Amino acid sequence: MTYALELRKLHKRFGKTEIIRGAELAVAAGERVGIIGPNGAGKSTLFNLISGRFGATSGEILLNGKRIDGLTPFEINRLGLARSFQITNIFSRLSVFENLRCGVLWSLGYKYAFWKFLADLKDANERAEALLHMIKLDRKRDTLAMNLTYAEQRALEIGITIAGGASVILLDEPTAGMSKSETARFIELIREVTVGKTLLTVEHDMGVVFGLADKIAVLVYGEVIAFDVPEKVRGNARVQEAYLGSALADAQAAGAGHGH
Repeated sequence: MTYALELRKLHKRFGKTEIIRGAELAVAAGERVGIIGPNGAGKSTLFNLISGRFGATSGEILLNGKRIDGLTPFEINRLGLARSFQITNIFSRLSVFENLRCGVLWSLGYKYAFWKFLADLKDANERAEALLHMIKLDRKRDTLAMNLTYAEQRALEIGITIAGGASVILLDEPTAGMSKSETARFIELIREVTVGKTLLTVEHDMGVVFGLADKIAVLVYGEVIAFDVPEKVRGNARVQEAYLGSALADAQAAGAGHGH
């Protein structure tokens, strides 16, 4: 079976410090996976390895069956993996629509053609309009990105992340800094815009994880100690021992609130 994303015996050392210690994970196409673990477990490092920001010390990373360890972030993105960051990553002085169109252009094959007028690129404009509607920012179409609310900026970033048509999406703490009501709306938005895509998300809010993920991977000291459906992870003694305990009780209460 070819997985959308597969990690094989992945290791990452910084000097003598080993952060990722033989991590293994196999994510099927279309699965939504939440990656959880205590602080210092290596979650951000894992995302940096998958997206090509860091090179692996050893092991393999496969995207749709093709090895991507050793490739640049740019090359990995072109193969169909997109990542959003903890810090909002948008063009603040461009409008919402222009931000989305920038995200769309390369995926449609426009590369750097300075003699083309953007207004004439019908397919790019149509795709950007569709994304605008999908992320529910139609009414902010011509607003400069810097004038959006924080939650709207995160929604725009999700739009840019999926604009290139990537099949595998990595979201790094997508709801960080949001209120409870914004978080609830944002989870629904992520669900809608990632239909049919493979999603990996690192998230501290257990309510978000249990509300969004089909499966949960638990990373502790650089190893995946559990990878299963939420109910099984909840009941996993090793996971509870490692750190969940009280966080899990909070999540169950929050999960009941999300209606999932």
